[in-house]
Amino acid sequence: MSGGLTREQLFRRGAAGGGVVLSGSAFAVLAGRADAATPSDNDLAYLRLLVAAELLAADFQAKALASGKLNSRSKSVIKKMAADERAHYARLAQVVTAAGQVPATAGDIDFTYPRGSFASQASVLKLATELETLVLGAYLGAVANVETAELRLPIGQIAANEAQHASALAALRGRTVIGRAFAPSLQIDAASAALDRFES
Repeated sequence: MSGGLTREQLFRRGAAGGGVVLSGSAFAVLAGRADAATPSDNDLAYLRLLVAAELLAADFQAKALASGKLNSRSKSVIKKMAADERAHYARLAQVVTAAGQVPATAGDIDFTYPRGSFASQASVLKLATELETLVLGAYLGAVANVETAELRLPIGQIAANEAQHASALAALRGRTVIGRAFAPSLQIDAASAALDRFES
């Protein structure tokens, strides 16, 4: 971590100020409603986790694109995924900010990857698939556990997009593009532990 913050501190940052009432217009950026409810501390913890997951995905994708190992088709898919992650991050960060907290940024977390992750297109796409599975699982866990009803639809929409990413990666790897009928979800502790593996 840069700046002396641990991931747990990022998740809990501002928890003492939890219960801050969001303005309708600010919360509506994510929820799509003007009569927005106040997210609970539990929901804010999930939002911080999802912000960290998006930062991990974006960091990996930037390194994958810079590796020089991707063919034009793979590069095009990763670029589209990266654009989606930026949009996801922006909306989540707006909600965290509207709750009176500071969302983590790329400068707050130093990510590391297993040796050889960017050695070949095959290794890049393999890890990309693992990360998409992690991110999708984190979003599905959030859908199941957030208490603020207005958060469920946008979080579910992002989860659907992450599932599209996983399918696109499967196609690039010559795997079946339709996964399990019930994609696995990750509870917040499991998702947090999985993210730990990629932090220095």
